[in-house]
Amino acid sequence: MTADKPLRADARRKREALLATAREVFDAGGFFDLRFDDFARLAGVGTGTLYRHFPTREALAEAVYHGEVAALCDRARQLQATLPAAEALATFLRGMVDHMDAHEGLARTLSTLMADRSGALAEGSRALEQAVTDLVAAALQEGAVRDDMDAGAVMMALHGIGAAHDRPNWRAEADDVITLVLDGLRRPHSDG
Repeated sequence: MTADKPLRADARRKREALLATAREVFDAGGFFDLRFDDFARLAGVGTGTLYRHFPTREALAEAVYHGEVAALCDRARQLQATLPAAEALATFLRGMVDHMDAHEGLARTLSTLMADRSGALAEGSRALEQAVTDLVAAALQEGAVRDDMDAGAVMMALHGIGAAHDRPNWRAEADDVITLVLDGLRRPHSDG
């Protein structure tokens, strides 16, 4: 399969079924419990189809990861196009926490499986950072955030939230960290 040649509709459906199955298995935390061929059975496709689209478990994981990153970046662009900049940024960051919470198994599996494929993770991280950079820049242009902060600090906070997922009160604390980030980004009001 080449990247240049578009997939036929049935091939695209089968590929999407494999990706959806992999996402479900990731989220359930059972990615390593299955034989690779089991993904084909669960997706209702043949093993040849699995190997044609994803020759290795790592290739399947990387495709799921890139799909998740693309969806998050699309969400950032949609929010930026439809909401005031500060609201778009806040909604996106809170949505990132929702995403981390809903897909904890995915994040854990990817970090384990792709530890030696840092280039694939770095590419996704750069795309997400660009999405956050665009949201922060729009909020800066509207005068809603301080001009001495950048998206790197926001990304560090998001990474920290993700890394701390084992904490007993993770969700409440993650929401509090996002509130701190948003409060810290907010342009101070002058008294007078």
